[in-house]
Amino acid sequence: MISFFRRALASWIVVALLGLIMLAFIITGVHSPTGLGSLADNGDILVRVEGETVTGTELSDQLNRQLSRIRQEQPQSEVDMAAFLREGAFEQNLAEMVRAKALAAFGHKQGMRASKRLVDGEIASIPAFRNLAGEFDQTTFRRVLAGERISEDTLRSDLASQIIQRQLLVPVAASAKLPATMARYYAGLRLEARSGAVGLVPAAAIGPGSEPTEAEIAAHFKRRQDRFTIPERRVLRYAAFGRADVATTAKASDAEIAAAYRAAAANYGPKETRSFSQVVLPDEAAAKAFAAKLASGTSFAQAAAQGGFGAGDIALAAQSKADLARLSSPAVANAAFAAGKGQTTAPIRSPLGWHILRVEEITTTPARPLEAVRAEIAAGIEQQKADDALNALVSAVEDAIGDGASFAEVARAHKLQVQETTPITANGTAPGVADFKLPPDVTPLLKPGFEMSPDEDPVVETITPNQRFALLAVSRVEPAAPPPLAEIRDVVKADLVRERALARAQAVASSIVAKANAGTPLAQAFAAAGVRLPPVQQVKVRRIDLEQMRERVPPPLAMIFSLPKGKTRLLAAPNGTGWFVVHVEQVVPGDLGKAPGLLEQTRSQISQGVSDEYGAEFARAVEHSLAIERNQAATARVKRQLQGGGAAE
Repeated sequence: MISFFRRALASWIVVALLGLIMLAFIITGVHSPTGLGSLADNGDILVRVEGETVTGTELSDQLNRQLSRIRQEQPQSEVDMAAFLREGAFEQNLAEMVRAKALAAFGHKQGMRASKRLVDGEIASIPAFRNLAGEFDQTTFRRVLAGERISEDTLRSDLASQIIQRQLLVPVAASAKLPATMARYYAGLRLEARSGAVGLVPAAAIGPGSEPTEAEIAAHFKRRQDRFTIPERRVLRYAAFGRADVATTAKASDAEIAAAYRAAAANYGPKETRSFSQVVLPDEAAAKAFAAKLASGTSFAQAAAQGGFGAGDIALAAQSKADLARLSSPAVANAAFAAGKGQTTAPIRSPLGWHILRVEEITTTPARPLEAVRAEIAAGIEQQKADDALNALVSAVEDAIGDGASFAEVARAHKLQVQETTPITANGTAPGVADFKLPPDVTPLLKPGFEMSPDEDPVVETITPNQRFALLAVSRVEPAAPPPLAEIRDVVKADLVRERALARAQAVASSIVAKANAGTPLAQAFAAAGVRLPPVQQVKVRRIDLEQMRERVPPPLAMIFSLPKGKTRLLAAPNGTGWFVVHVEQVVPGDLGKAPGLLEQTRSQISQGVSDEYGAEFARAVEHSLAIERNQAATARVKRQLQGGGAAE
């Protein structure tokens, strides 16, 4: 569910060494001010490492940024902060932030510093701060920092710490070398081939067994309540409103339309645009020489080609006079619009050089009277009035909530239609309700609705940005619990039957394993099982072939490489469908002579892991060498606040 988080922190030492894009925003946290007094005096400080600190605000911001990125990467995961923390994000982020602070503190103690010029270079190298031309752009830089809620001073301090970390870690990690004998062993291991047999004992093949009694069903329900528990459900109370509710107040009057027409008269008057052929020459002498060629009868295109201009260089698409003035200068525009079609201007100077233009086409658009544009103007006015009215309604509803009005009072005052959902889960389902379909208006309200408590004041939430909103409250919460047994008796019975069948299948499979380990061929042991089972499958595979499968390696094949030759073992099949019996028959060592390039490839791959381990061990040693003070109470408080859905205060 949170694979992005696992990928991001899989090898923090590599991240520290490579300085990945936007590292300060994703991995190591941000710099915290020093000299804040003792931990007891400042409850926001979680850990102090020499002169460096990790605060609850930093950690909370770090986790919220990571969670936001996970939601962007995995929009279907519906992961929340509580689930994120259950994956160990809190402890791992805190540990890595402490380790980063320890490295920075250690470097400072050794007299290491990062100059302003070095930090400037780091900032300029971050692609997120570059414009479309690929150059560092101050405006983009400010916008990105504002979006990440990070100050420039914070970023600079963090980057300075990272520079010191790299200066410490690069020599350590670069010194790691994998011995040739070890590389040869692992490379040969990758070419190792194994053959064996795999059989399946399906639970379905064992049969349902005896009919469970009512007492057995009840006991199974009590023992396995977690399987039948329905997640927390909530009844959301909401009143949706939007443009339709303010439409009657947004009609454009004749007076408003006429006033808008007068205010934008220039937009509706007659227009003239022209397209040109143009050359811009560096000096007056070149311009006069070009004009002389035209006067002698050379065509504009030929003269331009002789001067090194291509057809695309001289073509100037349709321009109004104002547009051309902005592109060149008013003097150039005046001359170009004074010439007739087919005529050429004399050389005219602008800040860009000397211009000569030939008028190719002249297009005139007559003035548009009020009646011709009435509908267009009315639509614009009504759009703006609807925006203003809707914003005013949202503000009025929020102000009423702020003044202490209840959900019912606000809805009644603004004539909003109140609705309530059936009890629904956080993912929008209604267990036990046949053919349930979540109303479209409720989908955007699920997340905020499950983050607030029933005793909180109502809030205004967005359904569709700038279009539709809702007044929202929680009517009641139904805690996670299993339904009454009477309602799901058949489900519980079926689960008990499956569990019993799986247990009987395990007994059969275990008997087969015992016989195989005693020397009976696997196929013979399956045939003597006393039940009709699928035939045993022979397999032969190399370890390197499994590497190509990555995460799609069938569990029985993976087990073949964890068993000694001649051994047999039991393995649960996916989804409780039965049991695999895996037997290894032959183990054939790899022959590096058949894959000469594999040795260096393996050495390179494993060396990276060794480098990571060297760097990580060095960082741990640094951490243990420094005085570290931890505020356990503040740490526990921040984690509780985050588990409750909010950021640390």
